[in-house]
Amino acid sequence: MADPVLRLDEKTTPQAEGADLLLSCRDIGVRRQGRWLIRGVDLDVRRGEIVSIVGPNGGGKTTLIKTLLGLIRPSSGRIMRDAAIRTGYVPQRLSIDRTMPLSVSRLMTLVRPAPRDKVLAALEETEVASLIDRGVQTLSGGEFQRVLIARALLSAPDVLVLDEPVQSVDFSGQVALYKLIASLRDRYDCGVVMVSHDLHVVMRATDRVLCLSGHVCCTGKPGDVSRSPEYLRLFGPVAAETLAIYQHAHDHEHAPSGEIVREDDTAGPA
Repeated sequence: MADPVLRLDEKTTPQAEGADLLLSCRDIGVRRQGRWLIRGVDLDVRRGEIVSIVGPNGGGKTTLIKTLLGLIRPSSGRIMRDAAIRTGYVPQRLSIDRTMPLSVSRLMTLVRPAPRDKVLAALEETEVASLIDRGVQTLSGGEFQRVLIARALLSAPDVLVLDEPVQSVDFSGQVALYKLIASLRDRYDCGVVMVSHDLHVVMRATDRVLCLSGHVCCTGKPGDVSRSPEYLRLFGPVAAETLAIYQHAHDHEHAPSGEIVREDDTAGPA
């Protein structure tokens, strides 16, 4: 099988997008045990852009993320990226044995050694520098996510990949994390690919939403709800400045067999 990862240049870029295009994939599919986990996925990530990926549980969001990162080899399609780009990754789950003494500073350097001053600077970026000597087991959900994001920043990433970064965080903490992610995008001038745990609510700074359920069901921009009196009354002005609603536009449904049933009653494989 040919190498599915190509260098991003004028010959391999699907469309000439200039230096802002950091990562691109075309017709990506992953097949395991006779079943397609994802199939026919196209995605571009540009510098300064936030792409939010939503979809049902089991729809292939984490599979797509791991494929883009090179952790899973695609069964079909091509991934195109510049060999020089740096990637920071926050996984969906990172289990820590609560009986094991592990400080924040040690967690930060488990995979990639770094001097204390660099670790402290990364933690300052996510506003948790005071936690550097704390035990990981004592952190709240929001603090833990900020530490993981800080760890991803150690590589000064061109692309920041976040798999459900606001999981296990309360509503106010989610709003604060979304504001932080938007500010990091601006400070690092990086692209952001973020999996959202919610099908309809995404961060307002999102440039593009992709709905994935084995394949790309729809893609578009989130809607501005900050002027809605009902939304303001429910969530308050800070949330309204940070969150947005994504309106899905699907022309099909998924049958129990996995087939796609379109509005014209035609059926086909997912």
